[in-house]
Amino acid sequence: MPYTVTPTDLHRLRPERVHSALPDPLYVCGRLDGLAAPSVAIVGTRAPSERGRHLARRLARELAEAGVCIVSGLALGIDTAAHEGALAAGAPTIGVLAGGHHRFFPRSNLRLAKAMLAGGAVVSPLPPHEPPYAARFLARNGLIVALADAVVILEAPQRSGALNTASWAADAGIPLLVTPGDVDRPKVAGSLALLRDGATLVRDTDDILEALGLLRHRRSAPTLTLPDPSLGDGPCAAAIVEALRTEPATAEELAATLRQPLPQVLAALTMLELSQYLCRDDDGRIALTPALAREQRSNAESTASYAPTSSVHRSLEERADPESRR
Repeated sequence: MPYTVTPTDLHRLRPERVHSALPDPLYVCGRLDGLAAPSVAIVGTRAPSERGRHLARRLARELAEAGVCIVSGLALGIDTAAHEGALAAGAPTIGVLAGGHHRFFPRSNLRLAKAMLAGGAVVSPLPPHEPPYAARFLARNGLIVALADAVVILEAPQRSGALNTASWAADAGIPLLVTPGDVDRPKVAGSLALLRDGATLVRDTDDILEALGLLRHRRSAPTLTLPDPSLGDGPCAAAIVEALRTEPATAEELAATLRQPLPQVLAALTMLELSQYLCRDDDGRIALTPALAREQRSNAESTASYAPTSSVHRSLEERADPESRR
């Protein structure tokens, strides 16, 4: 059976957090100790791309490893990936329900919720037997924000519950951060609109830690690296790096040079930009970052038997392997 806590109880855990949307009482299964630490809400679409799912897990895991508590809505998609990332780090994570605990939804995440109870909690603003009506999901979003010090949104369509969460974050005055995406994909139209309207761009985990005031030294190596080659972007990304070694180019020029579909090139460019391999020159053309350009020149001069594509591909695979940076 869930127990109840009051806003006063939560205020004692972390007095500096905004608590304006907290219900009284809040129904809890598990432990709320994790909320004594800085917390970040990670939310997004219920039907993410594999890349979005991968990024949500990685962001949550790396934030949890930095001592941040992950809050989300236990929905399918990005929410699920965020909770899984925190659990992978062995850290507590807080799930927020739209209905009562005995009317758990979605049922397919019941096993995940039970795993979260080991160190974290599943909470609800409603008594145990209350059903999760549609309107209650919007109120749930307000509770997610009330338990967080910042909100991160991944892959929000134009009509998305995540945009409602963004509105709650704006009202609460806490940082709103958004990961970018391919401009041709409707799945990220809402995210791009938030960025246009002033949300903070997320390039890596350090951007989120910086928003929380927790970043002491930005890592020289990027936090978000290329996804596993099995996701389909590895070879294309390597070919893009090789093509940009000589001069900057537009996405359309790269697609023509590489004889690849423009959407696939744009997807690979997004991952390379997230990983801080690419930048824009004064004319808005895509170029290698100065550090990577120097590395490529150094590799080219180091041996007369230099094999461009294979060497670049190996370099990217090494960067993409988390074990190589530990």
